[in-house]
Parts: sequence; structure tokens; C-alpha cells
Amino acid sequence: MTALLNYAKAAPESYQAMLKFSNAAHQVALEPALLELVRVRASQLNHCAFCLDMHTIDARAAGETEQRLYAVAAWEEAPFFTPRERAALAWTEAVTRLTDGPVPEALYHETREHFGEKEIVDLTLAIIAINGWNRLAGVFRTEAGHYKARVHATTA
Repeated sequence: MTALLNYAKAAPESYQAMLKFSNAAHQVALEPALLELVRVRASQLNHCAFCLDMHTIDARAAGETEQRLYAVAAWEEAPFFTPRERAALAWTEAVTRLTDGPVPEALYHETREHFGEKEIVDLTLAIIAINGWNRLAGVFRTEAGHYKARVHATTA
């Protein structure tokens, strides 16, 4: 697939605003490994090859295992995820798939069993950020395969 345009170059002010929002969503108190799993799952749902490439690379750099990365697409059946990670992945799917209807109240209460108020807001903002990047990269066909890992302060 060939990129249609470089959105960062075409609209640098808008790109910087998106980057600032995304960076804020990265600086929350949630576990970096959990956030990478969330980004991978949202990117799978949105069919974003560029973001999948990026976030699987970042997850590996943070210490995530191949086995868990491969199983994210089938997290409900895979035994490799903690209850907190399962709650985050279920929340990710509901927030990403809003076209299926509103996030069920029961899911909210289940998620709140694992996340405090601030944490669930931070998690939701992280999901919103990756969904935004998925749409930018997907719409403009950003090419996967050239990303280099970020340095993580903490390992998975």
C-alpha cells in the first residue's frame, strides 16, 4: 500500500495537537504493558497495519512476550491475561466499536472493579488516542514496516 499523503507535513499544527494529546495519554499512571496491549487490540479492530507494527514493536521493547501478543486477538479464550488486562481489553473493544451501540453499563461496572475513576478515564483517553491515530494512519495509508522502538522507562 502506498501512502496518500504525509499528514504530519500537510497539517503540522493539527498533527502537533494530536501528538500533544497522545503524549498526555501515554503519561498516565497505568502500566505501560497494559497500554500497549490496549493499543494493539484497538489497532487490530481498526485494521491499522502501521499502528499494529508500531505497538507490537513497542510492546516487545517493553518486555511483552510473543505468545501474549499473538493471543491479543483472542484474549477472551487465551489464559495469558490477568483480570485487569481482560477488563481493559473488553473496555477497549466497547469504546472502539461504538457503532455497535453505547458501552454497556454492566461492562462499565465490571471494568470499575479493576480500575479507579481516574484510571478508567485515563484508559478511555488512551483508547481514544489510539483510535484517532488508527484513523489518521488508515485514511492516509501510512506505510508499516519502518518504525523503530520507543525507549520505555518501565518494562512489561
